[in-house]
Amino acid sequence: MATHGSLTKAGKVRGQTPKVEGRKRVGTSASVQNKDNYRKRLKLNRFPGQNKPGQRRRRR
Repeated sequence: MATHGSLTKAGKVRGQTPKVEGRKRVGTSASVQNKDNYRKRLKLNRFPGQNKPGQRRRRR
């Protein structure tokens, strides 16, 4: 079975790259976002998009 390149060089580039730590992501959880969307759309009777008073459309 033929191989493309020797197996001794496998992973050479990945091993040489320096480790970069990921940034800390801060945000609200999905359940909090869903609760806020429910409150805005159904309880406060707002519509999707920019809710300017003159641009309100009827909900289907």
